[in-house]
Amino acid sequence: MIRVDAVPIEPADWESSVPERARRKGWKYGHLTIRRAEGGKRLLEALLLNLDNGSAEIASTPIIDGGSKFSSVTSAIPAAHWAEQAVGDLWGLHASGHPRWKSLILHEAWPPDKFPFAVSADGPPSPRESKFLTVGGQGVHEIPVGPIHAGIIEPGHFRFSCIGEIVANLDIRLGYVHRGVEARLAAVPLRHARHVAESASSDSAVANALAHAQALEDLWGLEGPKRAAAVRTVALEIERVANHFGDLGALASDIGFALGAATFGRLRGAALGFGQTLSGTRFQRGFVCPGGLAWEVGDAQLRLLTQSLSELKPAAADACEILFENPGVQERLEGVGILKPSLADEFGMVGPTARASGSPYDARCHFAHALFPGLAVDVATETAGDAFARAEVRRKEVFSSLRLIEEVLAALPQGGSLVKTPETLPPSKTAIGIVEAWRGELIHWITTDEQGKISRYAIRDPSFQNWTGVAIAVRGNLVMDFPLINKSFNLSYSGSDL
Repeated sequence: MIRVDAVPIEPADWESSVPERARRKGWKYGHLTIRRAEGGKRLLEALLLNLDNGSAEIASTPIIDGGSKFSSVTSAIPAAHWAEQAVGDLWGLHASGHPRWKSLILHEAWPPDKFPFAVSADGPPSPRESKFLTVGGQGVHEIPVGPIHAGIIEPGHFRFSCIGEIVANLDIRLGYVHRGVEARLAAVPLRHARHVAESASSDSAVANALAHAQALEDLWGLEGPKRAAAVRTVALEIERVANHFGDLGALASDIGFALGAATFGRLRGAALGFGQTLSGTRFQRGFVCPGGLAWEVGDAQLRLLTQSLSELKPAAADACEILFENPGVQERLEGVGILKPSLADEFGMVGPTARASGSPYDARCHFAHALFPGLAVDVATETAGDAFARAEVRRKEVFSSLRLIEEVLAALPQGGSLVKTPETLPPSKTAIGIVEAWRGELIHWITTDEQGKISRYAIRDPSFQNWTGVAIAVRGNLVMDFPLINKSFNLSYSGSDL
């Protein structure tokens, strides 16, 4: 269970107090949003995380009645810049002092009648004013890409400002698949909410379902069965392995290394098969639920999974040798798309993206979810911050995850996998579910009102933090290297467009 403390702050002190609290030793910024409290009052809230004891605190300040402004903390906490822009779009507010105030989600691509707020000088950014950054100078030209792309990826617009073939700046515009997921989670019947939660970003179904379940269980003060916690761990690590295999294969494909792409594609399929063996579906949808697991896992399934794991490990080792020891692969990945450790830290990068730039942070080592942090994790880090380092972190995490799965399966507790959960939520409470998803730290943040209804359900997907890293990493690189750099991050569009 994650302890959450409330810290009220006066509006006049917000700009100085929140950064001060976030900079304390052992603390980090988590997320920032708005919620409605009693009487319709709006509260600006910042989630701060304590890595030393696995707790959290929520700093909050009221938006003055009738007001449309709040003090920005982005200059002191750059990691908050997108969160403040999202508040502007979705709540009709203006972050005073934000260094680059513009629409994040409801930009001019949206029909005018869909923009929910009247535009004023003190209100949210006008979609007509949401312009791309202009880069001037002799020989500078722009290359627009998207939002519709060749292939089946989700929509996103990339605006390159280039000097010849060198990228001087990249502006990223998402928001095209905003679905109102957070609002829906506050409105659907509680028994159905888990299906919406795991759809926030479907390639992270287990992580989202687990963060959702963890937050609800903390609200209830409920501890699920030990067997369920163990199986949840296995499911989460299977999801990590499958997606890391997929990413390594995609990197190989982007540089034209067909053997690597085919080999890792087969391994990804095998890892997805582990998910089917464990849960009945390859993406493990509907499996993790509040109170434990939606259905039992039989001994025959577990034996088959254990046997399959023993066969996969040597195949994975051979595939990694083929990819990582190839001089051509090394030449294409090394030194490309460098994200300096200082910038990764400043902009709040998480997951393999951060760890490839020297960060030791892994939520599995700090916050309660599944069997973590009680289960020892080999935290994979690199310092180069380039595409090769991000691939290397994935390689290390694959074998760490396979070890964790074997370790958990070898000591799997007996007993049931589900406890009965209440049909209602307690009033006026807040709980946080934090999970180390395969892309990094994932947060589900639930607050109930005085009637026990969800007044605010906020999700902070790891991609929401990491997209800025793509824009930084591509600067100074060739335009032709952007697909490779982008793939080395492999972020979720829908996870950011909630």
